[in-house]
Amino acid sequence: MLQLDRLTLTQGSFQMTADWSANPDARIAVMGPSGAGKSTLLAAIAGFLKPSSGRILWQGRDQADVPAGERPVTILFQDQNLFPHLTVAQNLGLGLRPDLRLTPADRARLDEALARVGLDGMGPRRPAQLSGGQASRAALARALLRARPILLLDEPFAALGPALRGEMLDLVRAVADETGALVLMVTHDPKDALALGGDTAFVAEGIVHAPVETRALFANPPKDVQDYLGRT
Repeated sequence: MLQLDRLTLTQGSFQMTADWSANPDARIAVMGPSGAGKSTLLAAIAGFLKPSSGRILWQGRDQADVPAGERPVTILFQDQNLFPHLTVAQNLGLGLRPDLRLTPADRARLDEALARVGLDGMGPRRPAQLSGGQASRAALARALLRARPILLLDEPFAALGPALRGEMLDLVRAVADETGALVLMVTHDPKDALALGGDTAFVAEGIVHAPVETRALFANPPKDVQDYLGRT
């Protein structure tokens, strides 16, 4: 279980709080106005931002002293976290061994992951040789290889068109199913939140509200969600 225990995050004059928990297999869209703190929340869970008070716990263990690289987290950003000077296979290999000293078994797993996301045979390519959709698939293949129990998505598909974004969300669900990961996905698009399935945590006025079943939230939204969605 992921627990945000009376968590307070502070950056300059900005402050945000959260106090809720989520099951290990939850799928949670994180929505709210620009600047509300959605990415800040993911950064704290990933270990890039230290809480000013409160705790982040995973399976009962306080993550305060766990370095970012050792946390049970994979995070994808809009740029897909792919190193341009490495091949696709090498980028994925980093998810298995940071020194890239891959065993034959590692290489077999890597090839299987590429095939799983529709990139069979593309391991030798550089990221610049991939389309936006292919880069997103490569990033998800690395998440599949890492198999960390928490998958954080910070609008990684924002630059893609609606149809391709829908394909990527289908793939996110498939990866989550295979790895059993808890998914937290920042998005501005209600359609993406619905496509992810599960719940939505709405962020507004310095509070990350506890996740609510997405369809129920949109069917009967409170005032701040109504304002965000543009409903009257």
